Amino acid sequence: MAKKLNGTVIVTYRCNARCTMCSRYKAPSIPEEELSLETIKKLPPMYFTNITGGEPFIRTDLKDIVRELNKISDRIVISTNGFFTDRIIDLCKEFPNIGIRISIEGLEQTNNEIRGLPDGFNRGYTTLKKLREMGMKDVGFGMTVQDKNAPDLIPLYELSNKMDMEFATASLHNSFYFVEARNIIHDRPMVAENFEKLINELLNSNSPKKWFRAYFNHGLINYIYGQKRLLPCDMSFDTFFIDPYGDVMPCNGTKDKEVMGNLNTQSWDEVWNSEAAEKVRYKVRHCERQCWMIGSVSPAMRKRIWKPTWWVIRHKAKFWTKKKYSMYELPIVRDYRDGKVTKEELDACSTCDMKACVNNGLSAASNAQLRSRTGEEIVAEDLARQTAADGQAVNR
Repeated sequence: MAKKLNGTVIVTYRCNARCTMCSRYKAPSIPEEELSLETIKKLPPMYFTNITGGEPFIRTDLKDIVRELNKISDRIVISTNGFFTDRIIDLCKEFPNIGIRISIEGLEQTNNEIRGLPDGFNRGYTTLKKLREMGMKDVGFGMTVQDKNAPDLIPLYELSNKMDMEFATASLHNSFYFVEARNIIHDRPMVAENFEKLINELLNSNSPKKWFRAYFNHGLINYIYGQKRLLPCDMSFDTFFIDPYGDVMPCNGTKDKEVMGNLNTQSWDEVWNSEAAEKVRYKVRHCERQCWMIGSVSPAMRKRIWKPTWWVIRHKAKFWTKKKYSMYELPIVRDYRDGKVTKEELDACSTCDMKACVNNGLSAASNAQLRSRTGEEIVAEDLARQTAADGQAVNR
């Protein structure tokens, strides 16, 4: 029996948010080209499936997609901005065991400035509360930490604790997926200090799950200082992404889109065992980007569980002796503090590339639509049509 994989299904590149760290909203996909149910049915068995976008709830057939993925996935988590409250509630009534992660980038003012959604914080927060009231267990926040919102990291974590919800973190990345090449942390010590506070909060909890999340956040400090990953990357070996066009990729962190095959025209075995897939795996083994995103780190932690486990044991023991985790455990953090490394040298280690030409990963047809309209206009018109169709359905 073939082993189950870890998969991420990007159901659309359409997005209604205007995030400062992600320009995907400027480069949407065409609905007619997006993953069909026939292609979804060709996916392999998965122990974990993340459904993402764009904003996945822009797809009016998302419930049908979840219905199919539910047949082959042990666990499903949908990443969303939480804006389409009614659609989220409706889907969760049918699938109460799935997970929902709503992206909230800080407290109200900070979140709304970063995500560019009118009343976005309250919409997301209200959606989370309603899901909790329904009895949904696997719900929580997702936060991309950067200079602007790092001071809100602990307050948002405390809010998630108060609501008894999950709290996931990330930091800035650059890739074709985010349609960004210039994201960068400017004040690394300040951001790292806030991660340090979070790590100690997590280690001080009674939850083993949070202890391992502390290790993940330790890795985020290492990442924002531009250092080598704490664990090897195995994307494309036991983990994959599939984009709205059916292209199977190793991950969403590459500078340019790397394609192993296309599931619209091939079977899963043909894609996974192809010569193109082997070329991509070679690139993964020689990749120098050092990304630290949960999609690649979680499988790596599972595979090499002894490394994070030993880290957790050592740091839990510190609490018994009244000592806490310190970001200065990382040599690079000490070197920067002591002037042995300059900011310019650290900036050069980042995935940020001020001279890069951004590759948006769109099809020719999706790129063609941008010649006459902006991505924002395209999605706004799309949502207006959906609203009109919903109104007609109600009046029938």
